[in-house]
Amino acid sequence: MRLVFASTNPHKLREMREILGPLGLELDGLEGLGAAVPEPAEVEATLEGNARLKATAYARALRRPCLADDSGLEVDALGGAPGVHSARYAGSGSTREERDRKNRAKLVAELQERGDVSRRARLVCVLCLADETGRVLFHTRGAVEAVVTDEPRGEHGFGYDSLLFLPDVNRTLAELSPAELNARSHRGAAARALHAWLLEHPLEKGA
Repeated sequence: MRLVFASTNPHKLREMREILGPLGLELDGLEGLGAAVPEPAEVEATLEGNARLKATAYARALRRPCLADDSGLEVDALGGAPGVHSARYAGSGSTREERDRKNRAKLVAELQERGDVSRRARLVCVLCLADETGRVLFHTRGAVEAVVTDEPRGEHGFGYDSLLFLPDVNRTLAELSPAELNARSHRGAAARALHAWLLEHPLEKGA
């Protein structure tokens, strides 16, 4: 089974291929389709809303079933922020890597300003699948609980992974191997729920 993964983030595409490939689901990235499709503005107030917006917009434009995700970090001491604004939390950066660094620095600074507060947080991934007409077929939400640290650790992952500490293994998400990360990550949990649904609701041939 092949789907379009409607994301311009190469890290997400790589992770989703690693998770879903062994399960028999192949993903085409937007960069390999040879079709210029305007990226829809993520204007919704929730992760669910943005995932739905992207899946339906790309499905209609490409006339193919499309899978889209929206992910965010929810920090208890910040009232659930940065949440839907996680990717551009610091508001600047000319590259994805620069934005990630600034986002992490802002998160640490805001928690340090609050003093002795809970560092509990969770990464959340919402996946939405739409058919070639833009009709939503399925959506799901996965999460991984962690604790925000002050110093980044680890070379794997991206985004906030190097700040998110897992007490049970005494490592950050970025210190896990790709296989370990995919087995317990928010994106892994959502992807496996999608696969389970597809086993019960296979897409029609030609969809």
